[in-house]
Amino acid sequence: MIRELLFPVFYGLVIFLAGMKVMEASLARLAGPLLKRSLHKATSTPAKGLIASALLSALLQSSTAVTVLTIGMVNAGLLTYARTLGIILGSNIGTCLTTELISLQISTLAPPLLTAALCLWAAAVMAGELPPGRLPEACRRLAGPLQFICLAFAGFALVLWGIAVMQSIGPALEGSGLFRWFLAHAATSALWGLAAGAVLTAMVHSSAAVIGMAMGLAASGVMPPALGIAIVLGANIGTCVTAVIAAIGSTPSGVFVAWSHVTLNVGGALLFLPFIQPLQSLSAWIGGGPAAQLAHAQTIFNVFCSLAVLPLCYLPVWSRLEQRLQP
Repeated sequence: MIRELLFPVFYGLVIFLAGMKVMEASLARLAGPLLKRSLHKATSTPAKGLIASALLSALLQSSTAVTVLTIGMVNAGLLTYARTLGIILGSNIGTCLTTELISLQISTLAPPLLTAALCLWAAAVMAGELPPGRLPEACRRLAGPLQFICLAFAGFALVLWGIAVMQSIGPALEGSGLFRWFLAHAATSALWGLAAGAVLTAMVHSSAAVIGMAMGLAASGVMPPALGIAIVLGANIGTCVTAVIAAIGSTPSGVFVAWSHVTLNVGGALLFLPFIQPLQSLSAWIGGGPAAQLAHAQTIFNVFCSLAVLPLCYLPVWSRLEQRLQP
């Protein structure tokens, strides 16, 4: 059982998280300065902050990275608390791109994509090391960014590979008595799936990894889509742990940013929990198999919650609260 179940999960999760970190670090090198400038300039209104944060979170493939950076900018006095509300809402929308890409079930492309990305990366590195005059100056300037673009694609290939490995546990998991026990209890209450998603995400610090694992099991027919959607909602709760940790020792404004993130995700998950079946029906209507339904549910959840809360960000109470938090 260990060889057939636990090892593929651990092995696939390591590959997935490694791919996410490679992709996140590469894109951060490309977009890091842009991220800081954009978040500072595009937060004059909550709606502008939402749009900028959604685009940058999609680019970086990490809402947590945007949230943690926002806490740091608030602590440094570069942003006021009232101007971060739109950023928090937008970061949850932008991160949905990861799950939508995974839902395309293109894991068979992982080996050729990884090979091509690494070959192009090696060529870009060698081009960057050539002495001046051996290449046109325009090509030399492109060699640096091309290295990180190739590494980002290599990271995405690792993500697809990790999903494929975790998906391979389907037959062994289906025959596991423990999993059948979990399914039986989850059929009586969606709280089981919500708790599982929250705990697993808090442990691995990656909602994308947990949602990707659930999508793999749903695609193999082992996990019902309704249970997978409950896990998706729980993953949105568990991902708040990183922001809370980042807020330890922060200024009062930084703490408020973290807990605003917690309030949005926890409140939204509890709001959607009684409506899992309608959410599944809507996701199925959009199209795709069981894995795509989980990705669509994640997108619907985040877009609805963010847009529903956006009008509240314009209330003057936030500016007054910011003034009270000033030392």
